[in-house]
Amino acid sequence: MVNTPLDSNKTSFSDNSSKNNIYFLSDAHLGIPDYQSSLKREKLLVMWLDTIKSQAKEIYLLGDIFDFWFEYKKVVPKGYIRLLGKLSELTDSGIMVYYFTGNHDMWNSGYFQKEVNMKVYKKPIEKLIGDKYFMIGHGDGLGPDDKSYKIMKKIFQNKISQRIFSFLHPRIGISLAGFLSRQSRNSNDGDDYRGEDEERLVLYCKYKLTKRHYDYFVFGHRHIPLSIRVGENSLYVNTGDWIKNFSYAVYDGKNLKLEYFSSPKKAAHVLKT
Repeated sequence: MVNTPLDSNKTSFSDNSSKNNIYFLSDAHLGIPDYQSSLKREKLLVMWLDTIKSQAKEIYLLGDIFDFWFEYKKVVPKGYIRLLGKLSELTDSGIMVYYFTGNHDMWNSGYFQKEVNMKVYKKPIEKLIGDKYFMIGHGDGLGPDDKSYKIMKKIFQNKISQRIFSFLHPRIGISLAGFLSRQSRNSNDGDDYRGEDEERLVLYCKYKLTKRHYDYFVFGHRHIPLSIRVGENSLYVNTGDWIKNFSYAVYDGKNLKLEYFSSPKKAAHVLKT
C-alpha cells in the first residue's frame, strides 16, 4: 500500500529553471561506528549538499540517514547539528526535501517536519515526476519472505510500543536502541548482491509491474549501488550507502542514473583526518 496517488504531487520540469535535478540518497547511518567516524561522514554529506544545491529542485532522503532516531516529547538524539542545519537552510531556500523513515530511524514524531520543514513519509509512495512514474521508498520489508522482520516492524511501528519505550529514561532507551540497531544490521541481507532471483527488492519491483507500469523504482536499504532493468521500460535503482560507497541517484528530467560523490581534495581530507 502506498501513500500518494500517481496523479497527485506531480513534479514538473521547466526549461527556464536552473534547478531541475532531483536527488536520492540513503543509508548514511550517522552515529556508527563511533563519534569521530560519523562526524567525518556527516561533514562530507553536508559538503555534498552544498555541491548540489544550485541544481537541486528536490531531494529525497530514503531512510536510515541516522542509525538511530527516537523523539521523546522534549528530547531528540544528540548531535547531527551540521546536517540538520544544512537541511533547514535548503528548505528555507525553497528546495523541497522529503524524508522516508527506514528501519533504523522510523520513530519520528514531528521534529523533522516542524524544525527542518521536511515532508516525512513512513511508507513508499508513487509519484509522477514530469511524465515518468516513480515508486520511491526505503525498501525494508518489501518483497517475499522475511516474515520475522515484517512482524517486528509492525511491533516497532505500533503506537503503544512507542509509548512504552518513551517511558524509559533517554540514557537507557538510547542504549537499548543502539543494541537493537546492531542486531538489525547483523540480520540484514548483507552487502553482497544475490542475483535477481534472490534480491527481494528486484522481485518486489517485478511483482508491482504485473499490476501497473512504473518507469522507475528508487529504494535504499540494501547498501549496494544498483541499477537493474526490471522490465522492458522499467528501471530499479538502489542508492547504495554513505558508509562505503558514497553513492546517490540523480534524475535530470530525462534519465535516472547512479553517481558517486567525487569530491575535491578537501573531501578526501575530511575522511582521512
